[in-house]
Amino acid sequence: MLQELLTVTELSGSRREIGLAHGRTHARLIQRSLEVYDRLFHDFVGIGWARARVEAGRFGRMIELGFPEILEEMDAIAEGAGVEPLDILTLNCRSEISLTRASGGCSAFALAHAGTQWLAQNWDWRTDQLHNVVVLKISGQDHALLVSVGEAGMVAKIGMNARGIGVCLNAIRSQTCGEGLPIHVALRKILESPDLESAVAVATRDRVCSPAHFLIGSAVGEAVGLEVHPGEPGRLDAEGGVVTHTNHLYAPAATCRVEDFPRPDSRPRLARLDELLQKSPPANALVEETALFEILSDHHGEPLSICRHFNPAQPEEERMETLFGVVMNLTEKRLSLRHGKPCEADETLVVTL
Repeated sequence: MLQELLTVTELSGSRREIGLAHGRTHARLIQRSLEVYDRLFHDFVGIGWARARVEAGRFGRMIELGFPEILEEMDAIAEGAGVEPLDILTLNCRSEISLTRASGGCSAFALAHAGTQWLAQNWDWRTDQLHNVVVLKISGQDHALLVSVGEAGMVAKIGMNARGIGVCLNAIRSQTCGEGLPIHVALRKILESPDLESAVAVATRDRVCSPAHFLIGSAVGEAVGLEVHPGEPGRLDAEGGVVTHTNHLYAPAATCRVEDFPRPDSRPRLARLDELLQKSPPANALVEETALFEILSDHHGEPLSICRHFNPAQPEEERMETLFGVVMNLTEKRLSLRHGKPCEADETLVVTL
């Protein structure tokens, strides 16, 4: 099914002003997100929203230690949307509550080619969250302009900033959860980082309380994969300008410390990404967004493919589909988004910073 082209929500000012505008603009979508995660927590981990709120409460202290400013924005999102602050905290800690015992998707890659640094990925998740995707363009008082593609009510997910720092996300299923920033709060701190060193420090200094993979790149042609967890992250440096990742750990520094439980589609998708990116054009050839969206639209090996469609053979609660594809040209500070499956989208939203 073709999706409507998303619009960009522009937010600016203080943390409180940004949060209030986010909450007021997307109040209906935020309420729907809360309903989606109420069902998801029940399906994945057998708890209701009230119990999820209790679990989320313990992460507030970690955020206060590592990124206290964002709590003001989260409280204001709640006020603007007419929900309680603990509801927004729970939404922003949904990975820590659910993904320690459930699985997610996503195929991501970095490509440095002909003087341009690219990041790209598909975001695979439950279909009932498709229409709660939002594009936020945030102009804060203490960080560079940034754009984030994510879920209504959440402070960040996948995106880039005007300094040319970008980040992609791969979910990791693991029972590990310790001290550090929740995944989506850490992503926002990365998007506020002025340079690659500061972005990497979110994982190495602040730490991330549950496992995930952050693919971070910069406009000057650098990219690194970080398999984050409460300890020192596993690091995946670019080989031939390429970093690829799906939903299993493979950096030795992470696999020796964290046990993960990937779905059977993770390794085939990674192998296919590697195969496609080995066919990259000559160094002097031009790469454009269209070619990278073709990679994100790949159906080789379906239903275990990079572009994921409805699979009735999976248990109902495990049916993940591609909800959007994004390609970021960090060098030119341009983000291109296809809402829905990239193979089906007939329009592309382009945001330039």
